[in-house]
Amino acid sequence: MASSSVSGASTPASSSVDSSATPGSLTASLLRARPYRFATQVATVDNPDPSHKDQHGSSSVPIYQTATFKGMGGQYDYSRSGNPTRSHLEHHIAKISSARHAFAVTSGMGALDVIFRLLKPGDEIIAGNDLYGGSNRLLTYLKTHNGIITHHVPTTDPLALLPFLTSPTSNVAMVLLETPTNPLLQIADIAAISALVHQHKPNAIVVVDNTMMSPYLQRPLEHGADLVYDSGTKYLSGHHDLMAGVISCNREDIAKGIGFTINSIGNGLPPFDSFLLLRGIKTLALRLDRQQATSHVVAAYLHKLGFKVNYPGLAGHPGKTIHDRLASGAGAVLSFETGDKALSERIVGAARLWGISVSFGCVNSLISMPCLMSHASIDPKIRKERNLPEDLIRLCVGIEDADDLIDDLEAALLEAGAIRVMDEAGARSSLERVKPESEREQDALIAGLENVSVEGGVDTLIVSAPGKVILFGEHAVVHGITAIAGSVDLRCYCLAEARQDGRVGLSLPDLQFEQTWDIASLPWDLVTPSAKAPRADSTPDASLVAALSGKFVDGVPSQAAQAAVAFLYLYLNLSEHKRPAQTFTIRSALPIGAGLGSSAAFSVCVASALLYTHEHLALPLLPPAAPTLHHGRRAVTVEQADVVNAWAFSSEKILHGTPSGVDNTVSAHGGAIGFTKAVKGRDGGMEGLHGFKSIRFLLTDTKVPRDTKTLVAGVARRKLEDPDLVNPILQSIQAISDEARRCLSDSDMERAMQFSTLEKLIDANHDHLVSLGVGHPALEAVKAKAGEHAWGLHTKLTGAGGGGCAVTIIPDDFEEASLDSLKAALAADGFETYETTVGGSGFGVLLRSSTSSSIEVEGGAERVTLPDTARFRGAGTADLAAWAAGGRWAFV
Repeated sequence: MASSSVSGASTPASSSVDSSATPGSLTASLLRARPYRFATQVATVDNPDPSHKDQHGSSSVPIYQTATFKGMGGQYDYSRSGNPTRSHLEHHIAKISSARHAFAVTSGMGALDVIFRLLKPGDEIIAGNDLYGGSNRLLTYLKTHNGIITHHVPTTDPLALLPFLTSPTSNVAMVLLETPTNPLLQIADIAAISALVHQHKPNAIVVVDNTMMSPYLQRPLEHGADLVYDSGTKYLSGHHDLMAGVISCNREDIAKGIGFTINSIGNGLPPFDSFLLLRGIKTLALRLDRQQATSHVVAAYLHKLGFKVNYPGLAGHPGKTIHDRLASGAGAVLSFETGDKALSERIVGAARLWGISVSFGCVNSLISMPCLMSHASIDPKIRKERNLPEDLIRLCVGIEDADDLIDDLEAALLEAGAIRVMDEAGARSSLERVKPESEREQDALIAGLENVSVEGGVDTLIVSAPGKVILFGEHAVVHGITAIAGSVDLRCYCLAEARQDGRVGLSLPDLQFEQTWDIASLPWDLVTPSAKAPRADSTPDASLVAALSGKFVDGVPSQAAQAAVAFLYLYLNLSEHKRPAQTFTIRSALPIGAGLGSSAAFSVCVASALLYTHEHLALPLLPPAAPTLHHGRRAVTVEQADVVNAWAFSSEKILHGTPSGVDNTVSAHGGAIGFTKAVKGRDGGMEGLHGFKSIRFLLTDTKVPRDTKTLVAGVARRKLEDPDLVNPILQSIQAISDEARRCLSDSDMERAMQFSTLEKLIDANHDHLVSLGVGHPALEAVKAKAGEHAWGLHTKLTGAGGGGCAVTIIPDDFEEASLDSLKAALAADGFETYETTVGGSGFGVLLRSSTSSSIEVEGGAERVTLPDTARFRGAGTADLAAWAAGGRWAFV
């Protein structure tokens, strides 16, 4: 099948300039040499074959409604391979798309199917995490039946693609983009991503679904994309009276493959549909101008009412600057959230002029709920992971009168109870949004807190931070190798209380340590207090650390002494505006010194408590609904977590010398991450992983003490002394981390395959760590016990090794009775076990307790109160989680 090709932009028929022409004719020639603007080009259909002339001079392209053509050796013989009506259409699409080649097929998904046939088994795709539901369904089919896996990443961040583009074991052959995405209107930088892909994977194809924009507003080939497709059913047709898909490209090799596939499978667009699509395209600019203008009005109307609106035309829309660089308009699709799924259903059901339908791009306006309609084929769990709100309403704006559309939408909002009229005689400005109950609860608390005044700022506060488990990459992470780690369901807790005696105190009941210091006598002359977050590559002030170690914690047991020095170091540096008298009591539900990040959780607790009580960070607002422990509302911002993490990292350096930074990062931010430390001029980074959350692990504390500093230094020394042995091991660990990251990022991977892959990686990583000299007989005993025939589980050491903890993966179908018997067997051998999941919340702040009495303040509002602090100090470590569950927490 031959594609339709064009070269250059359309211009008037005569473009030559006669040097002997008169001034008037010269001006006329120059004017005619100018290329036509888009609105003219799109309305003007050129003849792709000058030798082909309609004998009757038809002003419209005729419909060649025939399956075959007579004769031999002609341009056309069979309409599956080519048809004059379709050729005119394809030539026209290429022209308006800045393309050399264009193809028309029977649907948008048919176009994507043809594109995917350029791939082969074993290839990998990178795609966004906010995709059209049909695209997601086809990607799942490819994985199941063709062995082509897809890595879903947030394409709003080009760097999110790097781990898959740079991994030596990845086989990325295609990158699939939507921008703006459907239905969240997220923006991907086509130019930046295309450059990144072509730099690292020169043979990979960048594909852009341009349906939301059409060639009128955005032409991705001009920004570096290799292949573009549109659902012609949408804006190109504009009337929803046909199904079509179009493909455009510039590369000859891609065009050849596309043409071969279309001719082979026979999904070229039929002649009559080609005629209809060509007719619809002529009015594309006219229709979209009207639709886009009305979309701005609708988006501004909803935004003014207080709804969260997703539309690139609104100031402040994430990625707007990028979108404005790529496209000439914001389009005619927008979405908004109501905060309540049932309310959204009532709004959609009450609309009249807005037709309830999937699809978009029609001259008639449409309304839908993507999670119930166009994206219903995506698993609800995956929709949640990709932050697709169940209450989201999508509006596809047509060409109707803007006032009529607003009137109908307003009537639907009123009938559904989403808004109310404040002035019956007034205009629309008298309307008010009726907030869902969860938002009203939050507003009521905020109003109450405005009446609360605490002298000197926050006087009492409770924070908590999770421990961590490193599943892959221990020790290697210090040398720039990626570590895969996540937070666990065991936490450290810190109670900060005001004192009145001019002293600051630290109490560590789990270490039998308690001490206070006179604030005035602390070495203030050695520090310049500042809340500015320290750089990751900075080092703690050695003179201040030495002064604190030599004078203020002299004679204290080593473990507690290091903690006290780190605490005082942060207290001194964060006392920029005031030096409050305080006591910090810190408890740990984590086994201390077992390699589960107890010191990092301590550091995050201290840093966050000091930053809040010293008023460097504003306390987060109360979450709108009661959270469950460790999975509470995400009311603490990432920006606050970054500040806390920076100070916690300084504390970790005092505790451990040269930590990797992964422990405190996981404790501060929570979740599961792929963490790469910046070393020797190479950039580091952190990538969120979401596949851990439903996987159970058994943590086993061998109770064998170990010296982390010595173990880390030992591996570094071996690397210097025997690089030929150690460097290949580190590279093998990198490959393991890369494979684990791909496995955990692949939401379409079958569960059994995911577990099988992780089990093999766990065994391989453990063997490598033993080769680095950080194993221990107790860890081998745990691994051997869990691997016995009765259980058959896979285990590895975690953390620094040399003792500490082992981690065992637990399959979904593993019987609870068997797990209990394994725990009992390990306990009989003197080990202690903890069952956990990985990837929960980061540090948290307790905002209100349901187990303690309230304190009334002015206006009858309720002041933030705390659980029983006496119980906190005396509770057993196993009871700390139950104690903390009495309050309401805001988490990262």
